[in-house]
Amino acid sequence: MAGLYFEDFSVGQEFRHPLTRTVTEMDNTMFSLLTLNPQPLHIDAHFSEKTEFGQRIFNSLYTLGIMIGMTVYDTTLGTTVANLGMTDVTFPKPVFHGDTLRATTKVLSVRESKSRPKAGIVEFEHHALNQNDDIVGRCRRMALMHKRPV
Repeated sequence: MAGLYFEDFSVGQEFRHPLTRTVTEMDNTMFSLLTLNPQPLHIDAHFSEKTEFGQRIFNSLYTLGIMIGMTVYDTTLGTTVANLGMTDVTFPKPVFHGDTLRATTKVLSVRESKSRPKAGIVEFEHHALNQNDDIVGRCRRMALMHKRPV
């Protein structure tokens, strides 16, 4: 597997993930409608023209999903047991159709699991940045990670 095992992570370790993604109008509309989110800021161009943004903004939950998804190949692909939670999720700047996103990750903490001897818990801080290097999303994520097989 491409992912890292619990023992491969250390506090302060940083990743600049190579995958990037240009987000589109179709992405935004489909995700919003598939998740039953009728927010006109995402799906109504006429409405959005009259807002402070002057255009539709990208659905923040999709931004969160892309941000975390971009990190998987370098960190947790096939080596995670489960995500335990996400906290401190913020979106400091809006994402617009046509923006190209990239992600970075920093390991904040690592600890043994108290209930699973073959796993440990890694706390990540993820950032999503646009093509101008503006931070457009951030979150902390706790992941239960497999230890290296013996």
